[in-house]
Amino acid sequence: VQLQASGGLVQAGGSLSLSCTASGRMFERYTMGWFRQAPGKERSFVAAVTWTGITTYTDSVRGRFTISRGNAKNSVYLQMNSLKPEDTAVYYCAGQFGGGSLSAARPREYDYWGQGTQVTVSS
Repeated sequence: VQLQASGGLVQAGGSLSLSCTASGRMFERYTMGWFRQAPGKERSFVAAVTWTGITTYTDSVRGRFTISRGNAKNSVYLQMNSLKPEDTAVYYCAGQFGGGSLSAARPREYDYWGQGTQVTVSS
C-alpha cells in the first residue's frame, strides 16, 4: 500500500482539505487515520475513520475537522476548518488493516504510512 497526500498554506481562520489516496487492494477493510507532527514534538493523533465508518477525533480538532473516506476511490479526506497557527505541522495519513475505534488513535497499530505533507497556518 502506498499513501500520498497533499497539503498547503492557509491563513488563520481559513480552511484546507487534505486527501490521501492508497494503492493496493482491500482499502475498504482498512481503518484510516491522520496524524501530525509539529517541530520539536512527537507525532500525535488527529482523526480516524474505521473500516466500519466510525469516526474519532482528538479533542483539539473536534468540531473543526472532519474525516471521511471514499472507498470507491481508495481515498481518505480531512476537511480542516477554522484553522489555527497551532495546527501547523506535517500531516501523515496512515492505514491499519481492520482495527476499530479503540486502536485508531495508536500510531503503533498502523501498518502503512504516507510520506507526510506540510500544513502551515499563518497568523
